[in-house]
Amino acid sequence: MPRGRTPSILASSVLLAVACAGERGETGGPAEIRTDEARLVLAAPVEHLEGLAREPMFVEHPDGTLFLSGYGSQVTGVDPRSVPNLWKSSDGGSTWTRVDVGTAEDGAIGNSDVDLAIAPDGTLYFAAMGFNRSTFEGTHIAIGVSGDVGETWSWTLLSEDRFDDRPWVAVTPDGSAHVVWNDGAGVAHAVSTDGGRSWTERDRIHPQGGSSHLAIGPAGELAVRVTPLSASGHSFDAGVELIAVSTDGGSAWSKHPAPGERDWNPTFRDPGKVPRWVEPIAWDAAGALFHLWSDGTDIRLARSLDQGASWREWTIWHGSEVAFFPYLVARGAGELAATWFSGSGDSMAAHVALLRAPDGDTEEPNVILAEPFQIDVWREQEDVRVRDPGGEYLPIAFLSTGGLAVAAPIQDAPADRFGFSWWILDRS
Repeated sequence: MPRGRTPSILASSVLLAVACAGERGETGGPAEIRTDEARLVLAAPVEHLEGLAREPMFVEHPDGTLFLSGYGSQVTGVDPRSVPNLWKSSDGGSTWTRVDVGTAEDGAIGNSDVDLAIAPDGTLYFAAMGFNRSTFEGTHIAIGVSGDVGETWSWTLLSEDRFDDRPWVAVTPDGSAHVVWNDGAGVAHAVSTDGGRSWTERDRIHPQGGSSHLAIGPAGELAVRVTPLSASGHSFDAGVELIAVSTDGGSAWSKHPAPGERDWNPTFRDPGKVPRWVEPIAWDAAGALFHLWSDGTDIRLARSLDQGASWREWTIWHGSEVAFFPYLVARGAGELAATWFSGSGDSMAAHVALLRAPDGDTEEPNVILAEPFQIDVWREQEDVRVRDPGGEYLPIAFLSTGGLAVAAPIQDAPADRFGFSWWILDRS
């Protein structure tokens, strides 16, 4: 969500390490649970400085090639129809090269939010959004498709409506590609069943709210997190807190209340409320649906075994400062990886956790934490240089070679440093 405004986060001292997690009891406090003695070891990052990659996303191709993008400008006056940034790595992230995704005349247009997805046959999908920083309005949603590991691309303009915002793309096991986005009038949905050659826009998933996240299940189930804030912050539909699930490719949707309770900060300027935008969801290989969110100083995890109809909740982390902007992925049966931020100013830190969901309802998740770390993103606030999260999530993924990877933007205008950092984590 490229609002051009920076979230006001509850401040203060640095938050280091605190691992406590548990099922919330009647008193509302977290209970002590098992915390694995092993830790996630964070290797020194690889830095690539070749243009801004704010709010990045990355994917791994079946042949091992990594692709990474992020939105390319926060400068007023930059054309929303400029060519989006994309890089690739063929050596596990040690080195990166820019990918030629085509020209604006080819339809490769977008200076803002991005998403990437890989089909089972290796087809690469690249969603890009345009944003007018003079009016703070979204301008379009475009989707690029490559069937030859990024060598050539075809582009389709999915929407050119005012307030277009926050696209996500995902691919089902049968190869059907799904894109969702919002524009202040609900959550839009387009589908391609022919490898991205043609796209059909379906009925709106919901007539209100924002496209907070999209996830695909092992049998092709779709889940969309719908939240009250949309249209780059121009629209707020109070009370819209749901997860929509489809088991027929998006023709029909079952809608269920999202687990937990949230106070929203529509302007991102209320220091008493948690800044929220992406409220992540993920399916594991056994068909369980998971949701992760901030509950102030707690990070909460919920699991549904009945496609969102009912949920079991746990606190997986508890700190002394506000936690915000979580992200979540899953693989196998019950193995999860999560990121989030905490603190503000000099104390702002990024957190990574590897989670093992319990087998039954009476157990708690296992949590393995990395040491908190800081990313190289800065903004000017009243002539003071302060830390910034660099977007509304920090992407994480399981790699085919083992371990986890995290991508973070690098944004330091006074030092003329614009790019991204690539972090590898392994369990000790």
